[in-house]
Amino acid sequence: MLIRPRLTDRQQQIYDLIQNAIARTGSPPTRAEIATALGFKSANAAEEHLQALARKGVIELVSGTSRGIRLNSDALQAIQTARQKKFATSIAQVLELALPLIGRVAAGSPILAQEHIEQTYYVENTLFLHRPDYLLKVRGMSMRDAGIWDGDLLAVQTAKEAKNGQIVVARLGDEVTVKRFMRVQNAIELHPNNPDFQPVVVQPNDSFEIEGLAVGLIRNTMLM
Repeated sequence: MLIRPRLTDRQQQIYDLIQNAIARTGSPPTRAEIATALGFKSANAAEEHLQALARKGVIELVSGTSRGIRLNSDALQAIQTARQKKFATSIAQVLELALPLIGRVAAGSPILAQEHIEQTYYVENTLFLHRPDYLLKVRGMSMRDAGIWDGDLLAVQTAKEAKNGQIVVARLGDEVTVKRFMRVQNAIELHPNNPDFQPVVVQPNDSFEIEGLAVGLIRNTMLM
């Protein structure tokens, strides 16, 4: 491994400025830009420092162009690696979903109210066929035979309507529940998937509202 020559403080400033300019724009700065950035009275002062850097082998000067400055291969590789990491990070962020986890829901308040959010999970957006808006912590075993257990995190897409057979998050009175939606003639029934529980019949005068549709599930052990 080559040992990098020791640079003076001013030479280091110029070298850093060159690296940053190439990383940011893809091109090195001109002599005039270096002089302006570092407060030199003229571009000639910048040229003297560039010549010193060239003699130390950390840059190469190319005649005939105002931006004729090249970094050595190690510096260029470092910049390329940094760019790749930044790009990979930005792609990863795009591919992630930030889903608030809803715990207990207070009576009469919106399900996504800040006081209901326990924390936020970041998951790959390819994890679910349909994009969810939040995660709801399941309580109880009424949907056991649908594979939804107590403590699971149900991925929910906000919706106000549902088709027969869809698993919904519904608000009935002061309770928020997870059940299978069924419309029978003029009545609405919320069916459990566990024979130990009875269907809930929504009466005409009941306060009822569909909050969302189940679009996926995260087993709680996956997040421990």
